[in-house]
Amino acid sequence: MAVQTQGLRIQSLKAVCGALFRGPDSLYLKPKTLGEAVSLLATPGGQILAGGTDFYPALGERLPQGCIVDITALGEIRGISTEKEAIRIGGLTTWSEVIHTPLPRCFDGLKAAAREVGSVQIQNRGTVAGNLCNASPAADGVPPLLALDATVELASAAGIRRMPLAQFLMGNRKTLRRPGEILAAVLVPRRMEDAASAFLKLGARRYLVISISMVAAIVQADKSGRVVEAHVAVGSCSATAQRLADLEKDLVGLPAMAGIGAAVKPNHLSTLSPIDDVRATADYRRDASLTLVQRALEACVGSR
Repeated sequence: MAVQTQGLRIQSLKAVCGALFRGPDSLYLKPKTLGEAVSLLATPGGQILAGGTDFYPALGERLPQGCIVDITALGEIRGISTEKEAIRIGGLTTWSEVIHTPLPRCFDGLKAAAREVGSVQIQNRGTVAGNLCNASPAADGVPPLLALDATVELASAAGIRRMPLAQFLMGNRKTLRRPGEILAAVLVPRRMEDAASAFLKLGARRYLVISISMVAAIVQADKSGRVVEAHVAVGSCSATAQRLADLEKDLVGLPAMAGIGAAVKPNHLSTLSPIDDVRATADYRRDASLTLVQRALEACVGSR
């Protein structure tokens, strides 16, 4: 009976949504389950409202139009849990929750990035999924999650699909999320849990700033003190944040000790494509990124 009642509720809400999509009015809906939410979004034109920290500023002085699906009541996609092979970060998890949840050492860089996401008020409301789906080149959460080899989990009425975060991000404000999908979770593999990590950000001021450049680094050393694996990602210097694959290869085998930053050369950053804008020139961004990468690596080996 409960399943039948829920089905009737969804059909009723979808019918109302469908009617409104044909007119100028808007409708606010707040589903209680992920199943309800994806069923509502299966009707073309639905918009997702989560933390709202990007949704409302994007409207400017306009009022919302169409069907607004508020997913904040979906407790099943909020919070952080440990699975056998991955750490699961629910899409509705806020940045404040990331900061305050006890996590393995490799998440130190992500926690540092979380503290840079706007003000404390924004951190209390803004969600991990929202930061990723907004797909800003300067999204603070992206470089550390790229460095963590994160995968995104997308839920829709058709089922669940997963893909690497690097594949999900297509460009400035562009992702592979389909209209009827919700980014339900971010999965981080557990194989580098004890690796040292760091996140550094450069802006025109200390707080509440869009970055000129930002860098996330993770360094895993063996018992002899040499690097066995290293991940380095740079944001704000390309349409999407990028891993520095050539540098990561060159770091393997080096002593994980002070001075490791000297291994970073300008050619390691050749895949970046920084732009000139009001915050900095492309040349300055490239030079600053080189220094930030060096410092991030030094911070990793200094915390061993």
